[in-house]
Amino acid sequence: MALYGVYIIAPYAHEPRSWSALATAVLLVYGSALLHGAAAMPSPGFSITLPLTAGSSPATKRAGAALLVVAALLSLWTAGGTTVTLGGDLLRSDRVAIFLSALLLAVFGGGSLAKAATDPVRAEVESMQDGPEKTKALDFMSGSKNIGLLERGLLFAFIAAGQPEAAALVLAAKSLARVPTNDHGKHASEYFLIGTLASVIASLAMGMAARSAVGLPVL
Repeated sequence: MALYGVYIIAPYAHEPRSWSALATAVLLVYGSALLHGAAAMPSPGFSITLPLTAGSSPATKRAGAALLVVAALLSLWTAGGTTVTLGGDLLRSDRVAIFLSALLLAVFGGGSLAKAATDPVRAEVESMQDGPEKTKALDFMSGSKNIGLLERGLLFAFIAAGQPEAAALVLAAKSLARVPTNDHGKHASEYFLIGTLASVIASLAMGMAARSAVGLPVL
């Protein structure tokens, strides 16, 4: 990776910020590997011995976090005044405020809507006698919260961008990756369909409202 990065920035080697961008990328890779306790660090392309290259000890995680902080600071220096200018423009932008508010409402407000809609199904499952069907249904439901947050975020992003067809791909991908099987029972299927519909309604409503508020076509 490091050698490829040097190749890419070679035409701009006279500019210090090119090297700082490469250093930022390297620090991000190694910092993330240390922080998450990777079994082994990525090879830099040549033989080298590095400290704290494996394991998940507190020292390893602290080193990874420190590298990520350095990478963040270095990226700010690399971006220079553009970062400050862009940040100020974003903070003063009414459109950004509208879309950000709508995103938060879609993601977290939609989560409340999905929970309220699926609570009866969950309650019915929890009242069942212990057995394989109940266990599998509860296991299926247990991973729905984080997936729902990501689902609503992506749906809102595509709808707000005026790409509803891409939003449909999100639902297709979710169906392929997480569709309940017969082993999960009918309750898991009901939970899946109701939760997905609630997420779609929340994301669609907030995406259309945000676009309308800034003068764009709703879709």
